[in-house]
Amino acid sequence: MPRKVLMCGNDACGEGAILAGCRFYAGYPITPQNELTAYMAKRMDEVGGVFIQAESELAAINMVFGAACTGARAMTSSSSPGISLKQEGISYLVGCELPAVVVNVQRGGPGLGNIAPAQGDYFQATKGGGHGDYHTIVLAPASVEEMLQFTFDAFDLADAYRNPVIVLADGLLGQMMEPISSRSLELVPRNVARDRSWILTGCKGRRPRMIRSLLLAEGALEEHNKKLQAKFAKMRESEVRYECLRERDSTVMIVAYGSIARIAKSVMEMARTKGIKAGVLRPISLWPFPYEVLGELSGKIKKFLVVEMSAGQMVEDVRLGVNGKADVHFYGRMGGGIPAEGEILRKIEELL
Repeated sequence: MPRKVLMCGNDACGEGAILAGCRFYAGYPITPQNELTAYMAKRMDEVGGVFIQAESELAAINMVFGAACTGARAMTSSSSPGISLKQEGISYLVGCELPAVVVNVQRGGPGLGNIAPAQGDYFQATKGGGHGDYHTIVLAPASVEEMLQFTFDAFDLADAYRNPVIVLADGLLGQMMEPISSRSLELVPRNVARDRSWILTGCKGRRPRMIRSLLLAEGALEEHNKKLQAKFAKMRESEVRYECLRERDSTVMIVAYGSIARIAKSVMEMARTKGIKAGVLRPISLWPFPYEVLGELSGKIKKFLVVEMSAGQMVEDVRLGVNGKADVHFYGRMGGGIPAEGEILRKIEELL
């Protein structure tokens, strides 16, 4: 029987990064992800890595940019307003094809909002919060163990595609404590085949290299963008992740991600005890999004209920996936409000 270790989500996220070989972390304090910053301060010293509490979120993302240029596995983390300040740097990382991991433990907004959990940063994460035509893979954990595992995975994905990856959590996942298996604490970084001829390590004995996203020659930037778009197409083809439950006989499908997917699973069981055939679709990769799965499900299921801690952001992607073949409804709460099981069940009963 594997040993269990009790950890909070923020600590588990940090340990996932350490296990993945992260040896550079730059961040700035903000609730509800401060435990992650504190954890990295301790663990980086223990593994011989570099921890920097930067003077601002802008400084932190640019420090990650510099570390990534040297080939280091680098990470930053923050919560919603802090992630907003990092958007220019994320665009620069994509433009320069640099791998990095960015963790967002979401809180209520807009503005400074509050420190309660929310999911109002979905558009920012999945549609590209910075400038230019770019994408980042976005992974949405739903448990403390997944906070560890998905952060670990994020580094391999970032290296494989030379592109930043976002782990989109929320205050519930960051603060809650759950047991995780000792097997998860023994993960070993996978050797991701990649060309390392681009890293900057000093040019003694070789021609200098340059990493930049400023391309002024006529047509150069368009060609670079075409190259990036081809890479994003490979991500869409290979990196879609999701979980689907009880879809074979369902008449209504609940679509939810992250911590709300946990509540959705409870609602599914409650609904079935009342004779309502409910299922759950949990997108795990918010980008690339499981559009094809929704298209297939909408061929036989005609009612979808999207549940979010927002005014309804993922609901737009669900409607794109369903493509008019089924009714898509929404239930959500904002500003730190958490949808309760009974509220969601009553909404389902109204739909039927």
